[in-house]
Formats: sequence, structure tokens, C-alpha cells
Amino acid sequence: MAASGGIGMGLVEGKIAIVTGGAANIGEACARMLAANGASVAIADIDDEGARRVASAIVATGGNAIALKVDLGDEASVAAMVAAAVDEFGRIDVLHNNAANTGAQQMTRDRSLAEMESEVWDAAFDINVRGTMFVTKHVVPHMIAAGGGSIVNTSSGVSLLGDVLNPAYSASKAAVNALTRNTATQFGRANIRCNAVLPGLVLSPVARAQMTDHQLAMIQRHVLLPRESVADDIAGAVLWLASDLSGFVTGQIISADGGIAHHQPHYADMLDMFAAMPG
Repeated sequence: MAASGGIGMGLVEGKIAIVTGGAANIGEACARMLAANGASVAIADIDDEGARRVASAIVATGGNAIALKVDLGDEASVAAMVAAAVDEFGRIDVLHNNAANTGAQQMTRDRSLAEMESEVWDAAFDINVRGTMFVTKHVVPHMIAAGGGSIVNTSSGVSLLGDVLNPAYSASKAAVNALTRNTATQFGRANIRCNAVLPGLVLSPVARAQMTDHQLAMIQRHVLLPRESVADDIAGAVLWLASDLSGFVTGQIISADGGIAHHQPHYADMLDMFAAMPG
């Protein structure tokens, strides 16, 4: 996959997109790739400085982007952000609901269910689910008025599988899957598609800095492809779902995880066993 902003085939030429959580990591890669493929992009994030940095970088390379500050925990803020995007661009064709509460303080407190603090649980659902619902709620009327659109939600591989950490995050992303299917069902006849992309471990600089080499190797043993995932892997999937190439795809929960969730649990052990066999 090319670096962020790559491909450049005009797959979303002339479309208007909102990307929440677009100030860094997966959101930034998606905003850059949508812009490189012809979309005008509103980068919405609580990190106003980061959103302006990404928008400026897109404009500097010939793209069209604006930065909009938004607090997904505040419906009035969401409504104002959507209104500002429509005022700037006239309509909305693509919504990428990417923002989530993944701050270090939140994720390090999201551990044992037996010790779960109510505010940690609520903080996960407040942004990851309620915030996604708010943006969808305020964008859908504009998509209906424009004759349709594509909504792409960022979920997670942990929405399908149990883990020893982060149950609030996992449960909130399972709720995003349900929200995806309900959105697709309720608004399909208005020509609005809604799908979810489920990343595995994406090695952003922040994620890599928080992991030891041993932790990375432990996870990578279970990935079917011979490399680590980067943000552009997710951006490519989002670009396809935003484009007309996926025009008959809706209500789908699509993994972009290198196959980590789609093999027998003993896969890595079997590879080790075969490698140790003579010949």
C-alpha cells in the first residue's frame, strides 16, 4: 500500500466527505487517501490543531480540505460541525465515523470487568457509540436530500472476539457493528449504504511506541500475512467502501486485519511444529 494519500485513481472524485477523528493515525490516513482520490474532506476532531495540520497538508498537495472542531460527547457540537461542513461544501456524500475514545488513560483503566469503573465504561460508549450515532443522525438527512451516500464506521476486530483486556472498548465496538446494520437497514431505500471496517492491530507511531518487541512478535505470529498493518491498509478499505465500486455493498462488517481473526486458534503453534520437523 502506498503512503498516506496514495492510490490517486480518482475513485471518489467530486464527492464530499466528513472524517471524524481525522487528526491522526487511521483517521488522518483515511482523510488523506479520500482527498488524494478526488474528495473534498472535512476533518472533524476534538484536536483542533491536529485537524488543521492534516487539512493544511492536504491543501498543500493540491487537495481540498477543511478542519472542524467537534466534541462527539456533545450533540450540539456535532450538529454544528455537520452544519459547517454543509455550509462549506453544499452536501455530504461520504461519512467516515472513525473517532473513538482510545486515549492512554482510558485504555489503561479499561481492564478487568470485576474491577470496572462505571465512568470508564460510560466514557467508551459515550464517544464510540453515542458519538457515532449523533454524527449519523445529523448527516443522514443531508444524504437523503442529496439522493444517497456512503457511511463507513470504524469498528475493531475485538468487537467479535473475547480478550483479556479492554472489555468496555470491545463491547462498544460490538455496538458499532449493530449500529452499522441498523443504519443500513433503516436508510437503504434512501440509497444510503452503511458498512463497518474492523482493523486488527494497526502500527501507528503511538501504538508501536507503547509495545515491546516481544508483544509485537506475539501478535504478529497470528497474522496470516507476512507484514505488520499500517493505517493505509484501513484507508484503502474505507476508500473502496466510500466509492461507487462498492455500490451494492451495505450492512457488512468487514475485517481488515491480515486474517488474525480467521484461522484455527492453534495456527501459530502448528507453524512452529512444522518448522521443527526434519525436512
